[in-house]
Amino acid sequence: MRTPPVEAEAVWGGKNETYANPDSKLWLDRMGEKGWTCPTWPKAYGGGGLNKQENKILQEELRKIHARPVLTSFGISMLGPALLEFATEEQKMAHLPKIVKGQIRWCQGYSEPGSGSDLASLQTKAILQGDHYTINGSKIWTSYANFADWIFCLVRTDPDATKHNGISFILFDMESPGVTTKPIKLISGGSVFCETFFDDVKADKGNLIGPLNGGWTIAKRLLQHERTMISSMGLGGGGRNPENAMENQAKAYVGEENNRIAEPQLRDRVIAHKMNGAAFSLTLQRAAEEAKLATGPSAASSMFKLYGTEHNKDRYEVMLEIQGTNSMGWEGDSFDARELATTREWLRSKGNSIEGGTSEVQLNVIAKQVLSLPD
Repeated sequence: MRTPPVEAEAVWGGKNETYANPDSKLWLDRMGEKGWTCPTWPKAYGGGGLNKQENKILQEELRKIHARPVLTSFGISMLGPALLEFATEEQKMAHLPKIVKGQIRWCQGYSEPGSGSDLASLQTKAILQGDHYTINGSKIWTSYANFADWIFCLVRTDPDATKHNGISFILFDMESPGVTTKPIKLISGGSVFCETFFDDVKADKGNLIGPLNGGWTIAKRLLQHERTMISSMGLGGGGRNPENAMENQAKAYVGEENNRIAEPQLRDRVIAHKMNGAAFSLTLQRAAEEAKLATGPSAASSMFKLYGTEHNKDRYEVMLEIQGTNSMGWEGDSFDARELATTREWLRSKGNSIEGGTSEVQLNVIAKQVLSLPD
């Protein structure tokens, strides 16, 4: 677990998880037992109980030994923080310990075919019938829905209310009768996203989070956590050092002089990207220090999401430039695995500026909530 991360060995958790590397399971079990998959969550819910300064030290030590990420989880990065803020004690005890130990895999039911950037216009309906809600509708771009155990979902519970005020936030099992998923094949060749359909799906009313018709407040908070998570893509994520990897790759393709990339224009391009990445990293650290007294991420997360995703897109543009005509490869023995992967990852990176709220949406949030500009 001190070797560079391998995508095929990434751990998402859940009851159907298979471990390509048995050490990954051992690593998860040991970290989960300490609560260090969620170091700052309260111990009462399985977390590590560390304060922010202690967690900073823990992360520094993990980086020092080149430790692989323990667990990739929407439960940790998005749902968990929202539950800590809005859920009842019973709901926290039911769901948070399972998230910490990687026993449950979550997906997000937000966007719909007609409700993307204008998320509040969603039409998936939930009607209270006795001890459960009956849900009908569909979602789209539900990442990894075909592998998820449970979903956190926005539903319309009051069709007569204004669009922001008639939405509720509810959890339910993806194995419930009436739930079907259909993976969407992307231009990159992958199928990360899914169409998800609900036909008379029953969701226990005890899994309604927050007040009835109060889901938009939770949705906005969770989006801030999601945008903070997505912004980390700008730094490569996963404990990698993508900037140094880019420099080494450039030296391999065009050669080096005096331990520098031999081609001056390419060298300038790589250096500029590295400098931007360093500035972004320092800005994130400064923001984290300033946020120590805050209860969660603010609208500034839109700034980080916007810049992080654009920086990640630029990384792959530079990497294609480094590879030259070898970036044209899609399959075959004429290209190595790294070249083929880079081309696909370049295509996938375009989605970063759409998922979690488009760059245009982030600019609106920044203008209104950060800069207080007039409408």
